[in-house]
Amino acid sequence: MSQVKKDVEQKEEYLNKSLPAPTTSMERYLTELSNHPILSRKEEYKLAMRYRKKRDLESARKLITSNLRFVVKIANEYRNYGLNPMDLIQEGNIGLMQAVKRFDPTKGYRLISYAVWWIRAYVQNYIIKSWSLVKVGTTQAQRKLFYKLRSEKQKMDIGDVTLSHEDYKNLAKELGVSDQAVIEMDQRMGTKDLSLDAEINGDGEITHLDFLVDDLSNQEELVTKAQEEDEVKKELETALKSLKERERFVIENRILNDTPLTLEELGKKLNLSRERVRQIEDTALKKIKTVLEKKGVTQGQSD
Repeated sequence: MSQVKKDVEQKEEYLNKSLPAPTTSMERYLTELSNHPILSRKEEYKLAMRYRKKRDLESARKLITSNLRFVVKIANEYRNYGLNPMDLIQEGNIGLMQAVKRFDPTKGYRLISYAVWWIRAYVQNYIIKSWSLVKVGTTQAQRKLFYKLRSEKQKMDIGDVTLSHEDYKNLAKELGVSDQAVIEMDQRMGTKDLSLDAEINGDGEITHLDFLVDDLSNQEELVTKAQEEDEVKKELETALKSLKERERFVIENRILNDTPLTLEELGKKLNLSRERVRQIEDTALKKIKTVLEKKGVTQGQSD
């Protein structure tokens, strides 16, 4: 083992041992977390820069401990999967540690805004592995159905009971999928756990684990994309504030509304002609484009 790898492992071991550990008592754990205050933006930036430049472990520890309560909140969202909540929290904590390692405070975001993606990724990955490949499925669509079906069954208070044909139809309607898709996923969720190391073809070369897609591999890309989208939204909000009240009203109802109004509908609301509304819209869009370009938001980002 190289010296560099040894150093890295020793640092990670130090962090693990110095952090509050999830115990069998949630109350005790939460009490311990309350001893670690939430950092101000200025404090967080200072610690993050120190860790980024000097790899100061004490700075990393403070960044992590001040955000552990948020991990509990996120992990609690997945409490209906029948898994030990402390295990979910532990996985979320690992995700938080990964986020701290990669966090760049110069981007202008708070740590938790960046870390939430990592925390969810580790918690979800743990759930998927715990429920086994057979229960969850291999495609992204199947995984989404897995989460939605579990949640919907909880809402309908039907838990793990045997479902009737009517139940399947209702679930399919709520989830926007076919009856057969719900039936197949429910059957998967009802099977016993299958070892991920079990052979598929009998020759020992391919196991179920080989088909388990690692959502964490592209997590950095997802976080970067999410941050870019968030940045565009913020700049768009700034651009909207530069518009006149009538211009902003037109843009909000023509472009930003979930159910956009037509030029004619807006004309009636503003007591203007259809053509005049179009002119106002064109002027407002030009203003927005100018503001975004000055802020360095490209056309590709804002699409």
